Amino acid sequence: MNSSTDPRLQRLLGGDQYALLRKRLRRRFERAPLDATVENFRIGNLTTEEHAALASLLGRRLRYSNSLQVDVRLVDTAFQNAGIAASLRDALEQLDGPIANLATTRLALQTQWSDVLDGCTHRKLLELLRAPAGIGLLKRLARQSAPAALQLCRRVEAVLHRLPASGITRSQLAADELGDAHALDSGQPTATLVLTVWRLVIARTDDNNDDVDVEPTGDGEPEPGGGAERDRDVWAKAGVLVNELARPVLFLNLPTRDVGNHSQSPGEPVYASLRSLLRSPPSWDVADRRVYVCENPNLVAIAADHLGSDCAPLVCTDGMPAAAQRCLLSQLAKARAQLCYHGDFDWPGVRIGNHVMREHGAQPWRFGAADYEAALERASDPGQVLTGKAVSATWDEGLMTAMQQHRLPIAEEALAASLLKDLAAAL
Repeated sequence: MNSSTDPRLQRLLGGDQYALLRKRLRRRFERAPLDATVENFRIGNLTTEEHAALASLLGRRLRYSNSLQVDVRLVDTAFQNAGIAASLRDALEQLDGPIANLATTRLALQTQWSDVLDGCTHRKLLELLRAPAGIGLLKRLARQSAPAALQLCRRVEAVLHRLPASGITRSQLAADELGDAHALDSGQPTATLVLTVWRLVIARTDDNNDDVDVEPTGDGEPEPGGGAERDRDVWAKAGVLVNELARPVLFLNLPTRDVGNHSQSPGEPVYASLRSLLRSPPSWDVADRRVYVCENPNLVAIAADHLGSDCAPLVCTDGMPAAAQRCLLSQLAKARAQLCYHGDFDWPGVRIGNHVMREHGAQPWRFGAADYEAALERASDPGQVLTGKAVSATWDEGLMTAMQQHRLPIAEEALAASLLKDLAAAL
C-alpha cells in the first residue's frame, strides 16, 4: 500500500487477513483474455472474513457460504460512489501494485521474439530458429531476453557469413568478427549457436553425418570422444582450426598430383596436421584406387620397414579418428578412393570400424567373423580375455557372436603378416 491509499480502502480490503483474497482477485484480472473485460466470476474456498468483505462490497447481507458470485460492475460502482477507487482493479493496484495481464504480456513477448526472427538474414540460422528446439536454445543462451537474443543472432551471423573458411584459426575468426579472440571458445553462446547451425549445414551436405550430432552408434552406445573433440571436428568441416596441431594424422605412400610436403619421402611414414590439410589441401591421386586404413600406428611402422615405397597407400586412425584423421579420410573419400578398414578385434576396435565405415564409406579389410576365427587358429598365446560391452559390427553380424563365443581379443599387429600381403599385392 502506498501512502496515498484511502484508509477506508485499507479497512475494507487491506491488511494481512485479506492478503490471500486479494491475490486470488488479482489473478482473475491477470488471466483475463486479451482485451476482455472482467465482468463477473465465482470465487470459492472463502473464509468467513473474506465472504463478509466481498458481501459488503456487493452491498448485500448474505449468509455465509464458502463461495460467492462476484458482479465486478457492482463492486466498481460501490468504490466509485464512495470515492475510494475507480474500480475493483484500481483498488487492488492501490493496495499491492500494478496488475499485469498475462495475455498482453505473452503477446508482447511473442512480438519481441518475432522481431528477433525478422531481424535474422542467414538462411540456415532462420531454419534453426523456426524449429521449437532451435528457438528454445536461443532463449536459453540469451537468458530469455529478446534484445540479448537479437544481439546474439547478429554476432552469430557475422561468423556464419565467413564460413566455410580456408583454415583460419578459431581465435582469429573470433577476433576479426567479434572483437574478442575468446568469443568462440567452447561454451560461449555465440560458439554454441554457430556450431548448431553448422551441424545443419553438414547434415545437408554429407551422406552420413553421425559424427555431427551426439547420436548412438549401432550398438546403442555413444561413440568415444568428448564434446570438445566433436566440436573440433565440426569446426574443421567449416574450415576453422581448433588446436590444429594436436593429434596429426599418420599415413604412408598416399599419392598426390602435386609436389609438396605430403608427397615427400616415399616409403617413409608422414604426419599431417589438421592445419596443413585445411590450409593446403593436397590433390590426392586416389580415384578408384584402394587406400587401406588401419587402427594402430605400429602397423604403419611395420609396413614401412617391410615394404617401404612398395607398400599400398595406408592411413592410420590412431584409435577413434580425431579431427585430422576425419579430415583426411573425408578428403580421400571425396577424391573417390576405395577405403578398406582393419582394426583390433576387440569391442573398441569394432566400434571404431562402425564409425569409419559409416562415416567415410569404407569397406572391411580382413575384419569379419571368418578372419577372426582364422586369427584365433594362428594365435599362439592370446593371454588376455575380451572385456567390455559387446558391439555389433554393422558389416558382419556374425563377428560379435564369434567374439562373444571365444572371448579373446586379437591385436591388429598380430595379423601383420596377412595384412602385409594385401599391402604388397595391391600395387
